[in-house]
Amino acid sequence: MDEPITTYDVIVVGAGYAGLTATQDLLKAGKRVLLLEARDRVGGRVHTQQFDDGSYVDLGGAWVGPSQDRIYALARAYGVETFKTFDTGKSTQFFRGQVKRYKGLIPPLPVGALISLDRAIKKMNRMAKAVDLAAPWNTPNARQLDSMTLATWMEKQMHFSVARQFFKVAAEAIWAADPAEISLLHALFYVKSGRNLDTLMNVKDGAQEERFVGGAQTVANRMVATFPEQIVYNTPVRAILQTDEQVQVVTEHVTYKARYVIVTVPPALQSRIDFQPLLPAQRAQLIQRLPMGAVWKCYAIYDKPFWRDQGLNGLAATPDGPITVTFDNSPRDGSQGVLMGFVLGNQAQAFSILSDEDRKRAALNAFATFFGPAARQPVRYLDHSFMNEEWSRGCYAGVPGPGLWTTLGPVLRQPVGRIHWAGTETSDVWNGYIDGAVRSGERVAKEVIISDE
Repeated sequence: MDEPITTYDVIVVGAGYAGLTATQDLLKAGKRVLLLEARDRVGGRVHTQQFDDGSYVDLGGAWVGPSQDRIYALARAYGVETFKTFDTGKSTQFFRGQVKRYKGLIPPLPVGALISLDRAIKKMNRMAKAVDLAAPWNTPNARQLDSMTLATWMEKQMHFSVARQFFKVAAEAIWAADPAEISLLHALFYVKSGRNLDTLMNVKDGAQEERFVGGAQTVANRMVATFPEQIVYNTPVRAILQTDEQVQVVTEHVTYKARYVIVTVPPALQSRIDFQPLLPAQRAQLIQRLPMGAVWKCYAIYDKPFWRDQGLNGLAATPDGPITVTFDNSPRDGSQGVLMGFVLGNQAQAFSILSDEDRKRAALNAFATFFGPAARQPVRYLDHSFMNEEWSRGCYAGVPGPGLWTTLGPVLRQPVGRIHWAGTETSDVWNGYIDGAVRSGERVAKEVIISDE
């Protein structure tokens, strides 16, 4: 007996923020849409873990900040409030075996290193201004910039090793990758995409300025509640078969038919779908060369944010790892204390090899180094990496290495017949962030509506 075939105008693959936004906008335009999601939830790389006592942590994307207008608009539309990330008090630095507390943005480094670091940040901001966001490969000197890694540029710019060490901490926190893996052109594109390097690094007036009440998945949950009939969960797409007239989307039990399909999963996962006919050679090369970032989030939850009593804001940085950056992720009312630490890049790879108990020990040791022995006694500890999730295999986003933008960049958003592409990796503004995912969903919905006219 033949399996059933159901027909739609558009099928959207992946119910992260890109897929949800595209679905919402296409439905508003009167299209018949089906949203297929491999997981049992929406949100993609945004996942809020809820606990029985009403508390929660964001295992993936969490923050929102100035100029992230599209995700702010969605939050307002669905009645989700935001609140300021706690950053009152002194920050903490651990370096060369010493803990130092300091106020403001400037860490207590040797003067030469500080000057070197400041110059590098300002130079990167200046260079980023020249990037063509819509077509990074058209940036002046694009090929030269794209032939170099961020690490090579850092070596040339900063003669003080201390400056390079702390620039590396910031770079890994921004890209979840080692600077030696990142094209300099991509780094500059990403910096301009998120306004400037200062915005990407900072809490106040920065990308980490606010969080969502109830967690970052709340907006996604409320979006999908407005079109529950249009989504099918636990349904990985196995194949996409395309002809001149239509597309067939093959899942384990059902084959769906549509005029167009929008694929929103990260490029690194697109190779797991059997495309017939085969994707063009350049598209195939692109998805082979856009690996995901590597990051763990480590959470320690306490009865109260005890570090605030010491005049500390919960922000800490060290080049020594395994946790190199921490934030106060306590709820808005401060009813619990929540420390969140990032393990990033190559250190995240090494962290993955450890047992659950060894990861916990290493994380709590790091928190205790920053904030004292009370940090060893959380009421709950958990850690998470999207590298271990079948339908992400990494976070925050795909990381282009040298040569990718200038050779294959033009095919990143280029439709293949009736197949269109979205996801934060395809956004020219706030690339790699939730806001970029939303923007990509808006863009691809318009693209398909125009194609269908």
